[in-house]
Amino acid sequence: MTTLRTDRLSIEGAEDPVDGPLPLLHGVPRPGFEPDAAPYPDMAANLEYGRPSTLLPYTAQDSYTRRRDPRDLPTLALENELLTATFLPGYGGRLWSLVHRPSGRELLHRNPVLQPANLALRDAWVAGGVEWNLGATGHWPLTCSPLHAVRLTAPDGSPVLRMYELERMRRVVVTIDAWLPAGSPVLLVHVSLHNPAPNPTPVYWWTNIAVPEGPDVRVVAPAERAFHFDYAEQLRLIDFPETAGGDQSYPARFARAADFFMDVAGGERRWIAALDRDGSGLVQASTDRLIGRKLFQWGNGAGGRRWQEWLSGPGAAYLEIQAGLARTQLEHLPLPGGETWEWAEAFGLLEVAPERAHGSWDEARAAVDEALERLVPRTRLDDALSAAGGFTGPAEPLAHGSGWGALEVAAGAVPADPLRPFGTCAEDQEPWLELLQHGRLPISDPPAAPVLGAHWRELLEASADDWHAWYHLGLLRLADGDRTAARTVLERSVADRPNPWALRALAHLADPPAADLLLEAHRLRTDLRELTIELLHALIASDRPAEALEVIDSLADTDREHGRIRLCTAQAALAVGDLDRVRTLLDEGITVDNLREGEAALDTLWRAVHPGEPVPAAYDFRMSPG
Repeated sequence: MTTLRTDRLSIEGAEDPVDGPLPLLHGVPRPGFEPDAAPYPDMAANLEYGRPSTLLPYTAQDSYTRRRDPRDLPTLALENELLTATFLPGYGGRLWSLVHRPSGRELLHRNPVLQPANLALRDAWVAGGVEWNLGATGHWPLTCSPLHAVRLTAPDGSPVLRMYELERMRRVVVTIDAWLPAGSPVLLVHVSLHNPAPNPTPVYWWTNIAVPEGPDVRVVAPAERAFHFDYAEQLRLIDFPETAGGDQSYPARFARAADFFMDVAGGERRWIAALDRDGSGLVQASTDRLIGRKLFQWGNGAGGRRWQEWLSGPGAAYLEIQAGLARTQLEHLPLPGGETWEWAEAFGLLEVAPERAHGSWDEARAAVDEALERLVPRTRLDDALSAAGGFTGPAEPLAHGSGWGALEVAAGAVPADPLRPFGTCAEDQEPWLELLQHGRLPISDPPAAPVLGAHWRELLEASADDWHAWYHLGLLRLADGDRTAARTVLERSVADRPNPWALRALAHLADPPAADLLLEAHRLRTDLRELTIELLHALIASDRPAEALEVIDSLADTDREHGRIRLCTAQAALAVGDLDRVRTLLDEGITVDNLREGEAALDTLWRAVHPGEPVPAAYDFRMSPG
């Protein structure tokens, strides 16, 4: 007997991140790699393809703090005799918990807190469970946003949890189906990515699975080589698991954070497992489209331990095993226009003899392969993929996502589907619905939330005649890579009415970024903290720290005490040689709620004014030596 029910999760957590007012004008930078070193021709092409030049139409989600209070979150739970799977529809549909009922064992890293931190494309991200990642290299734009969810029925009568949304940067409709047939020892998941446009779009997918880490936890995958990538080196192919430092399949034994993308040979079954000292733990397997497998470790150095504490509280060590469309997370693949890619995944408890799990690498691989075939035969996943085509309605609503899909259905850009109902437009979509229906985008300040798509650009090209419409046309041209044309209409927007939004976008287009334009924008909206922070970064980067301090001194007390602005204050004070002010700020404490993964600003400040002294744990977020 299988049930699908709504439930609640009681947890200590920060408030949900919300969409900010400033669109993300930057893109995804090129990571360190040499395409000529890629051993596969398609991999070399994929490494150079698809990095977005902006993250439009999204805005940042950086409004959270580190204050945690009792929270009561809506969940959706699938349960049969062997497993209970709990999902958070409000956090990208994340699988928060997977419990093996006979033993009571939690198979995932179930985070004891809900604490956003700055690790995703839009900033906010939470650790734990299984995260679904679509879009571009990084944690996806909807990781802290709600998905739509409905109840469907599988051909065998099992209830199906369908979660779906329009990912607006790539303009792909993503669907995640989960079901637990009666007596199934594995949770089955079907994923489909549909490109409704006539042209190809770059796609990226990684299923990101957090599992408990310990000194005897071994990660096993069907590979003898891996592409190694960390915070200090370029991507390179190495033997796996034996490295110069030892057996890398035991990640808790190593100090440095690192990615290992497994080089799985063609014909091998696609799986990855994390097994404890007794030879048991979570296994993930998939049909063949999901070719990539990855191990990520935080490392047991001071920075890695600090990051895990920052994300999950003390004593909650975890590692990640992942599965993706490409061999590495630095690649994007072209999804042709009008096409759908789909695959099936399985998650469950795998058990093998401990002496085999911790024997030679060949023995461990063989043991997992054999046990996996007993747990969920390869043909079972092929059957699950076929069964997904037979899911039926009616679609009973369980949770609501955004209104953006409904807007695109109204525009004819996304087909209506009774098994994926997008509902109706909400407040954010109303201005664009007005443009669609009446040919004019109404003026609003702050501006309407951005959109993306050739049809919106065409409508604005034909109708823009005020600062607000020209501003949005500039964003659309910028997203299309048409920087000169974007600058033209943004300048027209400012000429029509001086506004901080277009000035900020013009500053982004300046070469180098123009602090003066941001200073002008700030004077128009001194109350907009996100804009103030961008200005301070620009002034410090332009070697104008004294002006940064003048801006800071003019702020309200609440803004001056904000952690990111305190950090900027210390950085500017250091640049002007006011070491006493830096020491005072550090001694009082600087907590940057959205400190970026890999950001070394705090330990750099400490070492600058306390040379030779150990960096306090509270300031040590270093992910690589030196």
